[in-house]
Amino acid sequence: MEIIEDIQDDIRIYRLKGRLDSNTSQGLESKIFQAISGGSKRIIVDFTDLNYISSDGLRVILKTTKAIKREDGQIMLCCMQDYVKEVFETAGIGSLLPMVATMADSLRAFSPDL
Repeated sequence: MEIIEDIQDDIRIYRLKGRLDSNTSQGLESKIFQAISGGSKRIIVDFTDLNYISSDGLRVILKTTKAIKREDGQIMLCCMQDYVKEVFETAGIGSLLPMVATMADSLRAFSPDL
């Protein structure tokens, strides 16, 4: 999996490309936790090019969500393909995580003036 990291204003953005599974989830977890440790409080995970997510991928997203909330931060998930969103819903966690349709919606959620 490829992880493209970007910063817009003080929002850390992770664009995922490929598969988020047992072989790749540790890399994403490491990158996001480094950002949180470095003081990042606003994170967007862009699922536009994610082809597959496993239970290990779900675990990383949940763990990240808990960690950033402990730091009074927020995570936003965006641009999920229907089949990826279905995995979240089937696992019963779709309603627990902030998911929006587009990157613009994510940025607006953090900066309502946009």
